[in-house]
Amino acid sequence: MAYVIKRYSNRKLYDTQESRYVTLEEIEEMIRAGKEMSVVDAASGEDLTGVTLTQIILENERSHRGGLPVGFLHQLIKHGEAWQDFLQRSMKSSLEGIVSNQREMERVFQEWMSRAGWGTMMPGAGLGARAEAKRDGGEPDAERLREEVSTLRERLKSLEERLERRKAQPK
Repeated sequence: MAYVIKRYSNRKLYDTQESRYVTLEEIEEMIRAGKEMSVVDAASGEDLTGVTLTQIILENERSHRGGLPVGFLHQLIKHGEAWQDFLQRSMKSSLEGIVSNQREMERVFQEWMSRAGWGTMMPGAGLGARAEAKRDGGEPDAERLREEVSTLRERLKSLEERLERRKAQPK
């Protein structure tokens, strides 16, 4: 569910879920944290989300945190809506591709872990989140996992030592 931010005539922004006034910087932080935002005019109910997000981008540009190329900005103004529509379609397509690639990467990683005998990841948990391997449908085999981690640590240490020796050898 999207956070609803009300914008009042005095330009103040009010977070209706947290019941407090917020700044553009705080909205930016919430978005970076993955929260969906919807900004509406408190009096008319008009959707101001696009305008507010654009304002955040412009504030970042002013403080040189954004760094949008001047040529890009000229083209955006020059070609108006056609350029904006193109950007929206392109960005949507790119983001869908990224999500698709991430899912495919997780599937391949799952398959690789399974072949290596390392158990499986929890579905939907993303990379790095792994379910403990279970034997015969029973409790997790914690001792086997500890041994596996210990063996991997020893192999890593051995590889690091070999790398250090190679670096120390004259060329």
